[in-house]
Amino acid sequence: MAKVDLNEMYTNLSKMGQGIPSVMKAFEELHSSAVGNGALSAKEKELIALGIGVAVHCSYCIADHVNSCLKAGATREEIIEALGVAILMGGGPAAAYATEAIQALENAGK
Repeated sequence: MAKVDLNEMYTNLSKMGQGIPSVMKAFEELHSSAVGNGALSAKEKELIALGIGVAVHCSYCIADHVNSCLKAGATREEIIEALGVAILMGGGPAAAYATEAIQALENAGK
C-alpha cells in the first residue's frame, strides 16, 4: 500500500483554490458546517466521514479523517468500531481500505 502524502494533497487543494476559488471556498464552508458540533458532536461526524471514506475507497479521505478523528478526541477503539460499520456497509473492498485507516492510525502515533 502506497503511503498517502496529505501535505501533497493540501498543496494541490490550495492550487485548485487558486484556479476555482469560489468552488473551493464553498467546499471549505460546507466542510466546516458539516463537521461542526450540533446534534452530533464533531467527533461523531468525523467517525462517520471516516467510515464513508473507507466505503467509497478514498485513500486521502481515510488518512485525513483518521487525523481529524484523533484531533476531535476519538479513541483508537472508537475508530476501529467505525471501521467495522464501514466494512458492514462496503463489504470486502471496504475491509481492504479499512487497512489504510489502521496504517494511518499507526502512523499518527509516531
